[in-house]
Amino acid sequence: MKRLLHGLALLLLVGVLAACGPQKQSVFPPTVTIQQMRVQPDGTWEVTLRLQNNSYTGMNYQSIEGQLQVAQGIPVRLHAKFNLDVPSFAGDVLPVTVLPTDDMSKALQAIAAKGSAGSLAYAIKGIVHCQPNLEDHPDNKNPRDFSFDHNDYLSPVPGIANTYR
Repeated sequence: MKRLLHGLALLLLVGVLAACGPQKQSVFPPTVTIQQMRVQPDGTWEVTLRLQNNSYTGMNYQSIEGQLQVAQGIPVRLHAKFNLDVPSFAGDVLPVTVLPTDDMSKALQAIAAKGSAGSLAYAIKGIVHCQPNLEDHPDNKNPRDFSFDHNDYLSPVPGIANTYR
């Protein structure tokens, strides 16, 4: 009986000491979506991307490389370099300028004529480069590359010309 109590005490001690180690903070891929899109006077599009951090630690987002495809047309490049710190389970926005094709612009004009009843399918996909914040995660300096792929619809914003959400 004495041996059994010593064995249980030893297991309890090992369990308590294991709990004293640093807390592991899980890192998960972010969600990347289009929050808003505005047609600029020069014909370019200012796409406001929303980066939603789904990790248990703050992340530093550094760049995005991807494609924007509108209405099954030819995809255009979606690229930006930046320095964006996003706390855990929070989101932030990032403006990216895109040069649309003629077909993309025509498809957008067609739904603009329909007002808020119009919608235009889009797809964004690519890779976002980031790393855990060193303040939250001092032992993890490894950069991470997460792929993203999101499909949704853009519709004109009532009362705000050349703006889509």
